Amino acid sequence: MNCKNCNTALYKNSSYCYMCGGKVIRNRLTLKNLFESFSEQFFNYDNKFLQTFINLFKKPEDVIESYINVTRKKYVNVISYFAIAITITGLYIFILKKYFPDSIDYSILSPEGQEEFQERNVNFVQENMSLFMMLYVPLYALIARISFVGFNKFNYTELLVVFLYLQAQMSIVTAIASILFSLFNVHQGVLSLVFTPLMVLYTAICLKRLYSLNTKQIILRTLLFVAVLLVVFVIISVVMGIYMFLNGDFQQIIDTQKAAKGS
Repeated sequence: MNCKNCNTALYKNSSYCYMCGGKVIRNRLTLKNLFESFSEQFFNYDNKFLQTFINLFKKPEDVIESYINVTRKKYVNVISYFAIAITITGLYIFILKKYFPDSIDYSILSPEGQEEFQERNVNFVQENMSLFMMLYVPLYALIARISFVGFNKFNYTELLVVFLYLQAQMSIVTAIASILFSLFNVHQGVLSLVFTPLMVLYTAICLKRLYSLNTKQIILRTLLFVAVLLVVFVIISVVMGIYMFLNGDFQQIIDTQKAAKGS
């Protein structure tokens, strides 16, 4: 029998290939062994995914610095973990749209006359959530590089790793929580109001441990991070406002509001 990964000849009772380390699978694929493989990969306490998820709360510095320092057998590598988070995010959006559409209907929170515009924006964000997740990471890494000036422990590339892990972790938790709370008819807008400060707090705690800062230092750096982020969002909002003005969306909103008041 030869290894199906590298075609190396194997001993009769080999469980793993001595050349590439691949597991020797002799049975045909069935639903039973497919489920057993899935359970072993994701639900066994000793597996990398569960350990990565748990320790990104308990000791995030160990997970992140293990990858940065090239000790990468203990946890899921950052790219794979981020890819899992994107998959889970896409799945949770599908579930909400399919089974809990009222929980993501932001039109009820929109000013009168802007319901259609708000719905269009929400749909755009949901359909491109993976892209937004990928765009957040380099932006946050850049802001962290600015906010933590004077602390040269991490370069920009290493900060990308930091925020890939943190963004993935927060996305997984948000997805799970969103589905659970939707069972109790909790609107996603309410959840976002609760989760946003919790995400800021989680990020601050992780950065505090990564940079070995005291409480005063992390509070000041977090405030600076938020301030820079707000400036970036203001700039983005101005650019979007100019774009809306040029393509007629801004005038359409005004006309819709006037019609709503007139009726």
